[in-house]
Amino acid sequence: MQSFKVLAALLTYPGPDLLGAVRSGELRAILDREKLLGAEQIAGLEPLLHELSTSDPLDLEEHYVALFDRSNSRSLHLFEHVHGESRDRGQALVDLTAMYADAGLEVADKELPDYLPLFLDYLSRLAPQDAFRRLGQPIHIIAVLARRLAARGSAYAAVFQVLEALSAEPPDLAALGELLKQPDDDPDDAERLDAEWEEEAISFGPPGPAGPGGEAPCQRMAHIAASLMPTDASAA
Repeated sequence: MQSFKVLAALLTYPGPDLLGAVRSGELRAILDREKLLGAEQIAGLEPLLHELSTSDPLDLEEHYVALFDRSNSRSLHLFEHVHGESRDRGQALVDLTAMYADAGLEVADKELPDYLPLFLDYLSRLAPQDAFRRLGQPIHIIAVLARRLAARGSAYAAVFQVLEALSAEPPDLAALGELLKQPDDDPDDAERLDAEWEEEAISFGPPGPAGPGGEAPCQRMAHIAASLMPTDASAA
């Protein structure tokens, strides 16, 4: 399914290769030919395609870095939203790499497998129904990014909205609500940047208030993270 590769490409750094493919009409031609996306979904991508086709490359690069690379809340690394930099993320990355290997997708040495464009590349190698089902596992994270980008008026929001529409499952409302409690950060917020360099205080007190299902917050986030991975052999 080449349309997943197109969506992956649109979420990568807007370098010469991507801009060339957009401006030549190559990416749009794939979407029109494959018809995985409906006419309304393709129309939703038009503002982003137009932006990538007409804007100054340096402006596009600067905007992309500010939007995704300098923001924790809009990171394109899926596990960052549920694991942060905890040890749990390391094992989750190992498991995800193994899942990719089963589909014949090799992860380069400097790549992190939870990078959303890489995950979409993996989906492109699956049968349609398997891809739509697998997409449903991190869909609550994708839905959060769609809402944060839409609130900023970013044309990139359309890519996430298309993914949400393609998913076999809607976002889990409890998981979505938990993630939306985390504020959308501002990469130019000097106070936030300073705070990130400070050591996090260690608390030996009682856990925080329970989540909507009665779980402590750390338990709730663990459940969200677990939903990204297959739970049995049939899901692999």
